[in-house]
Amino acid sequence: FGQKGHYGVALLAREPLERLADALPDFEDTSRRLLAVRTGSVVLVNIYVPNGQSVGSDKYDYKLAWLKALTSFLERLLGENARVVVVGDYNIAPEDRDVHDPAAWEGKVLVSEPEREAFRGLIALGFEDGFRLFEQAPESYSWWDYRQAAFRRNRGLRIDHVLLSPALARRCQSVSIDRVPRGWERPSDHTPVVAVFD
Repeated sequence: FGQKGHYGVALLAREPLERLADALPDFEDTSRRLLAVRTGSVVLVNIYVPNGQSVGSDKYDYKLAWLKALTSFLERLLGENARVVVVGDYNIAPEDRDVHDPAAWEGKVLVSEPEREAFRGLIALGFEDGFRLFEQAPESYSWWDYRQAAFRRNRGLRIDHVLLSPALARRCQSVSIDRVPRGWERPSDHTPVVAVFD
């Protein structure tokens, strides 16, 4: 579900999916940043949170408004479904340990306090950060800039997340970051985050 050359989210599935939503209710947005589906008893929401460009910009304000609408949408979903997983590019590094150089990034987009507060608002709904359910190596990131050999030097951010409702968190066996695709020829600047469930 996307716009060529711009925004989009996609799902691959072995079983049929029931489409629940492809936009945030009561939020005017023509960009294609959300796809919610049901498979069996699980609701999966795939998101691509706006980047925000720079703190204080119109795009930053739009990002915060989008996150507020997302929080309302997910609160309703959690009220109606026990098994909810929200995956995607959140464009937020929630803690300093998710940033290669917290001092250099302090107050900047992806790391600013209002963005982190919005992420904590999602956790406050009852979600758990799947990656943090398991012991992880330090300096684990999912995104690296293409410039300045950032990947080779591991100067990245963890901005791709898997949030789990309590019922799914109990069934989660592992969440890991697969760095291998980032080293391929002409890779994405992101690499997959993989969650495995019983």
